[in-house]
Amino acid sequence: MNSKFTVKHIVAIGIGAAVFFILKRFVTIPTGIPNTDIATAYPFLALLGVVYGPIVAGLAGFIGHALGDLTTYGAWWSWIVASGFLGVFFGLLTKRIPINEGIFGKKEMITFIVGETIANLVTWVVIAPVGDILIYAEAPSKVFTQGVVAGVTNAIVTGIIGVILLKAYAQTKTKKGSLNKER
Repeated sequence: MNSKFTVKHIVAIGIGAAVFFILKRFVTIPTGIPNTDIATAYPFLALLGVVYGPIVAGLAGFIGHALGDLTTYGAWWSWIVASGFLGVFFGLLTKRIPINEGIFGKKEMITFIVGETIANLVTWVVIAPVGDILIYAEAPSKVFTQGVVAGVTNAIVTGIIGVILLKAYAQTKTKKGSLNKER
């Protein structure tokens, strides 16, 4: 990834936040735990992070989650901030996965799955519940239950759908050295 922040990155934040909002708002599966859904927005956020890096994914996750909350039951800031952190964590994977060079093989797949699983568990089992306790004085047993369910389900969904998205994206890129000059 180019280290310069460009108009392309700003556009990616806007489009990323909009797609995240739509997925978060309209494409979720209830888990049976109150206020805890299986979210399809996070695999998309992982794609955004690996392709564009931590700033783009962090802002898209934060803005998209905030819009989702504000158009439903109101802003739940601990989880909005957690989505921003998750985007940043996903974006850090860009240093280990050369997706923009068209590379997403077995090694990169394992790196992604391990990285996204750790990111989801830290975000939803630690950051979000601790935020709930500090900001909203929520009962620890309630928020840690929600966090564990969210962390595990988001890790599974992000692992499965994220691998599919990243594999498809990598196939659209030209691998370095794959073009030969005709004589």
